Amino acid sequence: MADLVGPRVYSCCHCRNHVCLHDDIISKAFQGRNGRAFLFSHAMNIAVGPKEDRQLMTGSHTVADIYCRDCREVLGWKYERAYEESQRYKEGKFIFEKAKIVKENW
Repeated sequence: MADLVGPRVYSCCHCRNHVCLHDDIISKAFQGRNGRAFLFSHAMNIAVGPKEDRQLMTGSHTVADIYCRDCREVLGWKYERAYEESQRYKEGKFIFEKAKIVKENW
């Protein structure tokens, strides 16, 4: 697993495995299953589950849950496909639920 050295890293709230960087945040204005969520351009040390179609607040999307590679905690999901043109910017991006990640080195 990649271990990051430097400021503003987010880690899994359960095992402290580094999963994303603050600099990769695209938006903090997202809603997860359990509250606020952040949209990230990149993720690391995660596993991606099977793809499935879900009806989300912004329409129909094909998504895959993302898991911490260390402890297998579900941290959010990856947007695989957006069916509405206005939502296509999300494709290939990652949602991390705020309650599932913690700040490291801030």
